[in-house]
Amino acid sequence: MPTDFDYFIILAEMRTGSNLLEANLNALDGVQCHGEAFNPHFIGYPKATEVLGLSLEDRDAAPDRLIEAMRSAPEGLHGFRFFHSHDPRALAMALNDPRCAKIILNRNPLDSYISLKIARETQQWMLTNVKRRRATKVAFDGDEFRDYVDEQQAFQLSLVNQLQKTGQTAFYIGYEDLTQLDVLNGLAAWLGVEARLDQLAPDLKPQNPEPALSKVTNPEAMDAALAALDRFNLHRTPNFEPRRGPAVSRHIAAAETPLMYLPIRGGPEQIVVQWMSELDGGELITDRNQKQVRRWMKAHPGHRKFTVLRHPLARAHSVFCERILGTGPGAYAGIRNRLRNGFKLPIPGQVRDGNYSLEQHYQAFSAFLEFLQLNLSGQTPIRVDGLWCTQARMLEGIAGFALPDLILREEEMATALPNLARGLGHNAPPKPGVPAPDQPYSLDQIYDDKLEALAEETYQRDYLQFGFGKWRRIKAER
Repeated sequence: MPTDFDYFIILAEMRTGSNLLEANLNALDGVQCHGEAFNPHFIGYPKATEVLGLSLEDRDAAPDRLIEAMRSAPEGLHGFRFFHSHDPRALAMALNDPRCAKIILNRNPLDSYISLKIARETQQWMLTNVKRRRATKVAFDGDEFRDYVDEQQAFQLSLVNQLQKTGQTAFYIGYEDLTQLDVLNGLAAWLGVEARLDQLAPDLKPQNPEPALSKVTNPEAMDAALAALDRFNLHRTPNFEPRRGPAVSRHIAAAETPLMYLPIRGGPEQIVVQWMSELDGGELITDRNQKQVRRWMKAHPGHRKFTVLRHPLARAHSVFCERILGTGPGAYAGIRNRLRNGFKLPIPGQVRDGNYSLEQHYQAFSAFLEFLQLNLSGQTPIRVDGLWCTQARMLEGIAGFALPDLILREEEMATALPNLARGLGHNAPPKPGVPAPDQPYSLDQIYDDKLEALAEETYQRDYLQFGFGKWRRIKAER
């Protein structure tokens, strides 16, 4: 049987029609679907004891053995159904294998949600004889439904993202398509199967064909809950920033205290590093790889990992002064020239006494914030630098290796860092220093509501995720 695939996976959820799809695939000569082969509670089907000669215990010990058994089965194309709660090890193997055919089955989430509640109520999961149908109505729960939709969407997005990363495509099929003979035969052709169906699987019947409103006991509440849902995610903040790695080599551990700092660039890094150095009066542990950091964490039970956020407006201004206006080590001379020539930032080639006024600084920094908004949206040829990317994106990268168990704000450091040290055995810990004012002008000299609005528009994700207020108010409260 000529085919581009060695086996297949049906990526679905409960009450989306996966049983019916499996029945039709099994009606094709040369195709065998083995049910929920990686369900954590059973193998294949509730009363089955093995699949392709492997038991539940065999599968749990080595899921790759079952996948290999399907891949190498001598007759036909084998596969299985997979729900998001099944063994993630099997999912990873299948998704990363281009020789595995991915069939993605979807259904209107409202219909699948209500169908699932009815099935749980009646304990009738399949219907082969309509005379034995158990009908009931269920109560719609708005909060439960929102959680259900979020969970389904997250799983679907993860599938799409992984297929994109690995350069693969899937065969998408909807619940309503399962009654279309031509669509099912199109799926057979895509799988490389020569056989075709001449009729639909006759045994399985739709269990709850009525409209959704007629299947719930509180239709008014369901109407109200659905009206409040943002079906198209209209209020989502689009994110075009490149993903960032965990930057493990930048993690800093104290010499003796079981404390590790996971820096967010553009923040008060120097202040925190100096405080950690004074904490033990010795050199810090830096520039380690992931294996070495894991070894440190294992060797220091009870350790704490923390990071520090800086207000987005203050962070952008600090980076602008140090890297764009500055000429010292680490200054971005090339980017400064591109900003001057391509984005018309009103800054001199080199800042000297008398050639750069406070008014120019206000205008230049405003233009820099406008540039950052374009840059973070992927609309400039200049890299999204780690010093001015969103702190939310930076934290996502850090969390890819190790989660900080404490996230501080810069204005909290004076009390929070000594308190943290006391909890780790220091009776009289040092106090952290205070950042030096930005040069040539401080943010306080130019701050107004327009700059705050620009920063909030540029760093929507950070303001939303971390609840930042106005910088002037935060400064006044210190």
